[in-house]
Amino acid sequence: MALSCSKSSSFSSSPTNFALALLMFLLIGSSSAQLSENFYVKRCPKVFNAVKSVVQSAVAKEPRMGASLLRLFFHDCFVNGCDGSVLLDDTSSFKGEKTAPPNNHSLRGFEVIDAIKSKVEAVCPGVVSCADIVAIAARDSVAILGGPFWKVKLGRRDSTTASFQTASNVLPSPFSDLSTLISRFQDQGLSTKDMVALSGAHTIGKARCSSYKTRVYTDTNIDKSFAKARQRNCPRINDTARDNNVAVLDFKTPNHFDNMYYKNLINKKGLLDSDQVLFNGGSTDSLVITYSNNPKAFEYDFVTAMIKMGDIQPLTGSNGQIRKQCRFPN
Repeated sequence: MALSCSKSSSFSSSPTNFALALLMFLLIGSSSAQLSENFYVKRCPKVFNAVKSVVQSAVAKEPRMGASLLRLFFHDCFVNGCDGSVLLDDTSSFKGEKTAPPNNHSLRGFEVIDAIKSKVEAVCPGVVSCADIVAIAARDSVAILGGPFWKVKLGRRDSTTASFQTASNVLPSPFSDLSTLISRFQDQGLSTKDMVALSGAHTIGKARCSSYKTRVYTDTNIDKSFAKARQRNCPRINDTARDNNVAVLDFKTPNHFDNMYYKNLINKKGLLDSDQVLFNGGSTDSLVITYSNNPKAFEYDFVTAMIKMGDIQPLTGSNGQIRKQCRFPN
C-alpha cells in the first residue's frame, strides 16, 4: 500500500486522515508478518508430509522420541521465543542453550530435527525455518501417540544466536513449587490453566533419577508403593551413572497421549515434584480433577495452550533467517 505525500493528496489535506492512513499501513504491514496456518500452502506444500514421515519413523523406533520432540518445542519457546535457538550448537561468539542446566544431558531429538531439515530442504530449499520444523514435529508427535491433532500456525524465522544464561534462568525446574510454576508461565504470557494443561504433556516421556530421587525418598505426598517401585532403579546414594537411569512419567500408559497423568496425580503418583504440586491442596486441584474426568476438556485446553505458546515472540518478516542447518547460523 503506497501513500502519496504530494499536496494534491486527500490524505495530506488533513493531519488526522494522514495519521489514520499511516496507522492502517502499519497495521497491514504488521499483520502480514504474523503467523498463519496457511503460510506454506504455496511456499512449500510438501512440508507436512516431509516432517511427519521422519517423526513417524523416529517414534516407531522409540516412542519416547515423541515426548522428546514435544519438549524441544517447549524449551525453545520459553527462551526468547519460538525461534529455534535451542537447536544451536556453541560457537566462538555465544554459548548455546543445550548445556544449560535444565537441558544438559536431558534434552533430546536433535538428530531427528536434523533429519527432518534435510528432507524438507530437499523439497523446498531455503524456505522452511528450523523453528517451524520444531513446532510441526511437536504437533505430529502428540498426534502419532494418540493425542489431538491441530493446525499449527507457521511463518517463524530462525534466530542467529542463543542464550545459555536465559535458558538457565527461565525454564521451570522439576523441583518447582506451584507458585513458581505459575509465575514462570505467566512470565511467558501463559495462564495457570495453560500451565496445568501443558503439564499434561507428561503423560508421555521419561525423567532421570536425579529429577525425582528426592521425591521418592523424602516426600510425604506420594503413594508408598509407587515410591518404592521407583526407588529400585534410583538409589538414594549419589551415583552419577545411576542418576541417569530413567523412569516413565506416566506409569499407566507411558506411550499413549491421554489424560492418565491427571488420574495419577489424584492418586499421589506424580513422578516429579512439579507434577504432584498441581494436586496438593492448592489452587489447581480443581483443574486436575476436571482433566482427569474429561479427556476432551484436557485435549481442548492443551491444544489452546500449545497454540498460545507457539505465539511467544516469533521472529517474522525480515527478522532472523532461514537456517540451512539447524545447528548453526548461516
